[in-house]
Amino acid sequence: MKVAELTDDIRNHNLVLPEFQREYVWTREQSKQLMVSLSRGYPVGGVLFWKTTEPPELKNVDQLPDSLGTVSIILDGQQRLTTLFLLISGQIPPYYRERDITYDPRDLFFNIADGDFQYYQPTRMKGNLLWRRVVDVFTDSASLNVFQIAQNQADDADEHLRLAQIFNERVETLKGIRSIDLPVQIVPAHASLGEAIDIFDRVNSKGTKLTDADLALTHVTARWPTARREMKKKIEWLDTQRFYFDLTFMTRALTGVVTQRALFETIHPKEREVLEAGWTQLSKILDYLAGLLPEKAFIQSTEDVNSTNIFVPLVVYLSTHEGKFPDERALQNALHWLYAAHTWGRYAAQTDNRLEHDLSLIVREMAPWESLREQIIDQRGRIEVKAADFEGRGAAHPLYRMTLLLAKALGGIDWFNGMPLTSRLDGRYRLHSHHIFPQSVLYEELYDSSSHLDRKKVNEIANRGFLTAESNRSLSNRRPAEYLHEVEERYPGALTKQFIPMRPEIWEVTHYEDFLAARRDLIATKLNDFMTDLITEPEEIGERPVTELIKLGESLSREFKTTLQWDIRRNEKNPALRLLVLKTLAAFLNTEGGTLVIGVEDDGTVAGIGPDMKLLDGSKDKFEQLIGALVVDHLGAEHSGLIRSRFEDIGDRTVFVIDVDKAPDAVFCKWKADLSLFIRVNTTTRSLDPQAAHAYIQTHWG
Repeated sequence: MKVAELTDDIRNHNLVLPEFQREYVWTREQSKQLMVSLSRGYPVGGVLFWKTTEPPELKNVDQLPDSLGTVSIILDGQQRLTTLFLLISGQIPPYYRERDITYDPRDLFFNIADGDFQYYQPTRMKGNLLWRRVVDVFTDSASLNVFQIAQNQADDADEHLRLAQIFNERVETLKGIRSIDLPVQIVPAHASLGEAIDIFDRVNSKGTKLTDADLALTHVTARWPTARREMKKKIEWLDTQRFYFDLTFMTRALTGVVTQRALFETIHPKEREVLEAGWTQLSKILDYLAGLLPEKAFIQSTEDVNSTNIFVPLVVYLSTHEGKFPDERALQNALHWLYAAHTWGRYAAQTDNRLEHDLSLIVREMAPWESLREQIIDQRGRIEVKAADFEGRGAAHPLYRMTLLLAKALGGIDWFNGMPLTSRLDGRYRLHSHHIFPQSVLYEELYDSSSHLDRKKVNEIANRGFLTAESNRSLSNRRPAEYLHEVEERYPGALTKQFIPMRPEIWEVTHYEDFLAARRDLIATKLNDFMTDLITEPEEIGERPVTELIKLGESLSREFKTTLQWDIRRNEKNPALRLLVLKTLAAFLNTEGGTLVIGVEDDGTVAGIGPDMKLLDGSKDKFEQLIGALVVDHLGAEHSGLIRSRFEDIGDRTVFVIDVDKAPDAVFCKWKADLSLFIRVNTTTRSLDPQAAHAYIQTHWG
């Protein structure tokens, strides 16, 4: 099917995009390379459509005209088709709006002399007749006079003709893209929506893969057709509150609320009513946080944090506490963790694994913040910051934004108009990062701008203040020794609220490095004091009732076993079954910790430990002692302190709950002559061969 026919079908709503498709995510470079390939006659792959008279929910289309009958749903190739529509028509395709096009390729230019494609560069292209906007070639080719352009390139008449011929061939080659045939495959109309989604998954598992979030949202939208639309509405509203969350975050947060887990795949099988109920809950939680965070956490925008992933644990915690913090103490502990997680980049790497583990703690414990803080300490060694942590760190480091939050919390103001840093204004009153010692002065008198190490010193956090745009511009390159005195006279205390050392002798450029050292120390001290004051009353840690854990099902950090040693099939004692419990405990120790419940079947049915108890004369003490002995004998006495257990009654049945912490080193399970390393992978326990075990130990504890 010719490109021109495809773009016409898009314009006429004969080709439409389902809501379960991801957004336009191609980069400008990908768009450019598509045009390069097409202009050179290279294959660019085909497209896949699903012809149907009953289309699913469509992007940006509430209702198709009755006269259209059968429409073609784009299952694969929408990134290419969207790019072609943008560049050939110069317009946004009907299934998108302007704000949906993140990387707009329409300022792509084409050189009619050599066929090169580049995005607009004023110094290279302004006034140069050889560079033509691709959109203009397609939409306004009549204004492109190759003979006139050729006359401007040479004086000789023969050369004019030769150049005009070259230019014309290049232009015709570009315009000829509209006549290129793209292979089209069709899913027949009798296919169901579920079958179309399955084909969509299979096709997108090849080549440039969809992200896990894209696939999860596809499955969500297949069951709840307006999901993407609802999420976008929420995104738009939150953006007016200065909190911008993309579809990936929304999908992650919905997954957390619905499944109490972080892995996107866990939401795939959830039914529509569950998804809609989860979305209603999530929507209220996001409204709550948008109002709470500016007032209580001094986080007035998602620009105040390095990653929105740190909000996911808050969302899941709130979903288990009726959508709000139960009291001020819980809020303060949560904020302490939030700041620590942000400062130390808790989710900067291994995002899925760390979130999955942290959410398991939130689900396991009623007050999880101390346990979550311990995870940061395990990861980074400490929560407290040191002056040395600021050395060489610039505005991209989380400590920069944490310094801004601290200045807001301490009542920081603009030094020249007295406006609080917590003011939520735009334009000339938008907050700027101000170099206290001007870059131009430092490079002129102390440092080499071509030196990487010198640039790090000049741009350090310790040389950054926070001013409104107007004040920052008015200062220009004034030296601090010239203006800091004025600030202190006009607004007493304003300097200390932004951690300025009150030692005028180090405000001189010659003492710049002394200033950096003193200010690093001040920021670190103030930040540690602020964090300490947040948790004067730690929460009492309590385990979540086992009934709630059972409802959530098995996961990376939850496992159910029907019995310890009673063989249900044989109706007799079978000590070999003890190994199944030991494997799970070892796997939890070797992964991220977890909870094992004995007396519950895989599907969550509560069987109780009655048969096991009969083998031990009904004695709870003997049951607990047996578990303890198994741990010592097969996992090692040194790991006993990482395992806690309790009995819980559910109706007339008793279950045994074992909570396990992550071990500081590898734990091998000894069983008869075997020595094995077990780990958790999703909801299963797996053993590793010696080579894999060595690699795992190196990456997990090395």
